[in-house]
Amino acid sequence: MVSIAPISLRSNIQVTCAIPSELALVFCFSIPPAVEYDHRLPMNKLRIICLLLVCFSLVLAGCGTQPAELETPPSSPIPAPEETTAVVAKNGDTVKVHYTGTLEDGTVFDSSMEGEPLEFTLGAGKMIPGFEDAITGMQVGQSKTLTIPAEEAYGPRRADRVFLVEREQLPEGLNPQVGQRLQMLQTEGPTITVIVTEVFETAIVVDANHPLAGKDLTFEIELLEIK
Repeated sequence: MVSIAPISLRSNIQVTCAIPSELALVFCFSIPPAVEYDHRLPMNKLRIICLLLVCFSLVLAGCGTQPAELETPPSSPIPAPEETTAVVAKNGDTVKVHYTGTLEDGTVFDSSMEGEPLEFTLGAGKMIPGFEDAITGMQVGQSKTLTIPAEEAYGPRRADRVFLVEREQLPEGLNPQVGQRLQMLQTEGPTITVIVTEVFETAIVVDANHPLAGKDLTFEIELLEIK
């Protein structure tokens, strides 16, 4: 509120302003003593001066008032990313792999690195058990190196799979050589591949064991694709 003290021609005029910010300002100004009655300030000018003082005090009060803090709306919680389950090779999947197989002495006996990757279905029985077991559970892009014991590869070497074949049982015109591969038709069962190991005048010895039978095999495998 604003209060104005009584005025006289030769007295000070005092204006007091009370403002909500608990800041009280007092403004005083003097009318020069030489001013006579006919030189007094008109009342409308005095009112303007008082109004200006009031406005000035309100401006000062506004400068001293702390601005209201803006309320920050609560932020929406960020949902946690969904956990994705990695796809791994399992029984029934068709997979593509690159591989290199070596013997105990480091000799490479087979590799797909210079050609097309090997494609097969897990659990179909087309590969040795240890090889399939190694790929089961792998993810695309994963690589591993492992050694498969003979029992989980091509099995132990068996003496009962070595045969003596009379020459008269061979096809006419066949001249067998050591190391030559032949197809032998069994009395019961499928055709098997044999290797000529010895040649005599009247007979030959063939081995029906797999060339890698009885050997531990080391494989470097990279899984390229799962279908």
